[in-house]
Amino acid sequence: MLATVYGVRGSMPMPGPSTLRYGGNTVCVAATLADGTRLFLDAGTGVRAFGKDLFKQGLDKGPVHFLLSHRHYDHIIGLPFFEPIYTPELHLIVHPIENEVQERRRARAQIFDGIQTPMKLSQLPSRIEFDPGGEPDDDWGIGSARVSRIKLNHPGGAQGFRIQDADGASLTYLTDNELVPPGDARTTPEEQAAFAHRTGLMIADSQYMPEDLPAKAGWGHSTVPQVLQLAKGAQAHTALLFHHDPDRSDAALDAIGEQASEFASSQMDNGPILVASEGMRFDIKPDACVRLDDRG
Repeated sequence: MLATVYGVRGSMPMPGPSTLRYGGNTVCVAATLADGTRLFLDAGTGVRAFGKDLFKQGLDKGPVHFLLSHRHYDHIIGLPFFEPIYTPELHLIVHPIENEVQERRRARAQIFDGIQTPMKLSQLPSRIEFDPGGEPDDDWGIGSARVSRIKLNHPGGAQGFRIQDADGASLTYLTDNELVPPGDARTTPEEQAAFAHRTGLMIADSQYMPEDLPAKAGWGHSTVPQVLQLAKGAQAHTALLFHHDPDRSDAALDAIGEQASEFASSQMDNGPILVASEGMRFDIKPDACVRLDDRG
């Protein structure tokens, strides 16, 4: 499985001189499965660059699958700027949010309603298919992979995904997520570690530092030390710290990267813990995850 990071920022886009190296686009990650099936997770502003890459790959290579963690604006704001959606060649399959049909319909109306965007959903020339989904606890097939999901701790609800390819490679995506929320939890750190156990690449929300709490407790995001412990418990081959705070500069993320590297070298038996940056690419294998050169 090949994975590419197109957007890493949480809450809102942050272009500017202080975010040049890690990137200012909101979250989007794309993957190509062993059989060539293409999918992407979330559609923040980073999805615009993914759309341009899809044109280069060719839109006639079968459907593209869209997995959405939840419908907060920073995760869907890029959809109107996802250029392939305006071409008849694109076949897009949208997978459900915890089987909540009303949520899906509301999200469709909010984005392509002819008011906030020039075109309504019904006017788009692309072929858009909405997968009805099964029960929330069921897994399902996408190409050569099985996809399972887990409820996450986030205001309004969110879901994480594990994409398990037929060759044994796996990608686990856990954002937006508060590992230790102040109220009732939908899922525990132990359950999430089991869900991500020995995954090739674990991408996890680590928006906050401990000093951001308690002011932001209950806002639905985890701290860096909490996610380091999650990576250790999950025994992930490679972990990515993700969904960076809008105020987190490149220099601040460098410091977090040093902390993560020290933790990994002393506490981890598997691969590294990295700070996510736009353009990162990974070749995920059954028992390893290899970082490739950043996308040019």
